[in-house]
Amino acid sequence: MLEISPDSIKLLPAFAKIVCEPGWRWARREKPMANFDLFYVWSGEGEVEVNGVHYQVGKGSCFLFRPGDYTSATHHPQRPLVLTYIHFAVEDEIRQTPKRYRMLYDTVDFEYMLSRYVRLFLVSTYAAETEARLVLKSLLIQLLRADTQVPVEKKASNQLTEAIHEIANYIRQNPGIAHRVEDLSTRAQLSPRYFSMKFKEMIGMSVQSYMIRMRIERAKHLLMHAGMNVTEVADALGYRDIFFFSRQFKQYTGKSPSEIR
Repeated sequence: MLEISPDSIKLLPAFAKIVCEPGWRWARREKPMANFDLFYVWSGEGEVEVNGVHYQVGKGSCFLFRPGDYTSATHHPQRPLVLTYIHFAVEDEIRQTPKRYRMLYDTVDFEYMLSRYVRLFLVSTYAAETEARLVLKSLLIQLLRADTQVPVEKKASNQLTEAIHEIANYIRQNPGIAHRVEDLSTRAQLSPRYFSMKFKEMIGMSVQSYMIRMRIERAKHLLMHAGMNVTEVADALGYRDIFFFSRQFKQYTGKSPSEIR
């Protein structure tokens, strides 16, 4: 799907991030799937069946169902699935299609793009469909990359990987806190130097860059959707100098906070 134009992607109205009810199940359809469906598991435990093949799924499980597929799913009522699904069609000829299933381990960027796609349609956003097509193509590129890269043996243990990702999620959830590397490394039970090195290796950017990125993303959301002015947003996110906030915001977004608002 690398060669397809974003304009050839037809967005369909069925998309969401949902927490499945305890009694939820996805009954096997009588007719095959008519379009593509990107299906990602944020958390929980369950089983997905595609064309007679069964997959045990959990956090990071990702499917790209294709036209003609027969699908069904169930989950553990005490560990309900949290899902994002996006239905779409492609009008161009497709020469390369991601695999139906893979397990994603470095999920930060992928989950950010999934959230971005859904948020675009929660409110009336200028050029939402245009951006959504670009986001969706980026998601498909991520899947092709995961499918085609030669596996590299990771020296870090699963415990280390989970610790770094937990810190990344903690920063994302608390962008207004002035996080210190020393405090974050203590939380991860690592030395500051080793933590910083592993964070950049796994997340793809330094701790400081990631903190700024999360803060600016939250600032964009507050300016666009929370009815807050620039001073209020800067203060909420820990900036004591509104001019520094405005300069950093424009550096990362290309626009001033007032333009975004």
